[in-house]
Amino acid sequence: MTSLRLLVDNNGPAGLSPYRIVDSHDKELRWINDFLDVQHLRNLSPRSLRSYGYDLLNFARWWCGGKIRSLSQLNESMLLDYIRHQMQSQPQPTPQTINHRLGVINCLYRFHYRRDITHERIQTSYKTKSPLGYGRPGSRTSGLRLKQPRRVMIPLSHEEVARFWASFRSYRDLGMIALMLFNGLRSREVIELRLDNMRLHDAQMLVCGKGNKERLLPLSQDVIAVLRRYIELERPQVSSPFVFLCLKGRRRGRPLTPAGLRSLFRHHRRIAGVPMANPHRFRHTFGSDMVRCGISLPALMHLMGHSRIHTTMLYVRISPEDVWREYRRAIENKTKLIPAEQS
Repeated sequence: MTSLRLLVDNNGPAGLSPYRIVDSHDKELRWINDFLDVQHLRNLSPRSLRSYGYDLLNFARWWCGGKIRSLSQLNESMLLDYIRHQMQSQPQPTPQTINHRLGVINCLYRFHYRRDITHERIQTSYKTKSPLGYGRPGSRTSGLRLKQPRRVMIPLSHEEVARFWASFRSYRDLGMIALMLFNGLRSREVIELRLDNMRLHDAQMLVCGKGNKERLLPLSQDVIAVLRRYIELERPQVSSPFVFLCLKGRRRGRPLTPAGLRSLFRHHRRIAGVPMANPHRFRHTFGSDMVRCGISLPALMHLMGHSRIHTTMLYVRISPEDVWREYRRAIENKTKLIPAEQS
């Protein structure tokens, strides 16, 4: 049923998700939209709701496919067919995208039936479960996932950061880059910064991250100086609550958009000759630099807005030279185990 589509209604009732899946007659798919409404009431961010909507739209087009089927019929074998369908599609989604869709489908199933998608185990004569997974007959949760290749993100060198930094002229652009390099902010967090969350006199700012989770971050004096100059000298005198605004053209005084930020980075990558410079790599550079300077992982986890230390570790890349330097420092400071020879 390829006629299904995702609509966005930002003027609808406050208790309903603005994202709705409808058919060619604009009739809603209640079994999906009820789920999206609950996620909206849970205060999921608009970006997350949009992602859920597109994931479930892809699934619904395959699941309906001209047939009338109940979600209760879904089982692990059908999920395997859905995975094959995606891998045969063009363009083919990444393993990460497929895994995310499977996760959202499991959430949808639990929402309706209060249990996970299961499949029957092979019947055996064991009375107790063995270490190998055999034993008492029963069911287990579907754990279908594709193996995701681990991506290694190489941080920018100090020389690359300096070249990229030198290509900027406005205090606005320098302020945004400084917040990414010295505070590890995501590009979306920079764009959505609000004036009333900037506490420059206290050297602090309040950042709203993923899942609407807020964190209070310190600001260095250098970053404060750049932000003050931007706000006092360059920022258009408009009533917008956002910090970073467009400075030129028809959009002057309006909030900077993700597309505008991407265009800015493309332009300066070409000027500076640093082709790998982007906001996400800046975030990796921040994480590696902080660890290299001696910050603890729990402190870095808070600065980056992570819920799990494992996620923080993905942003930390230590070179072999760093390892050997740390090793030599530890050996020099370590109490010698071998006593000095007695004279």
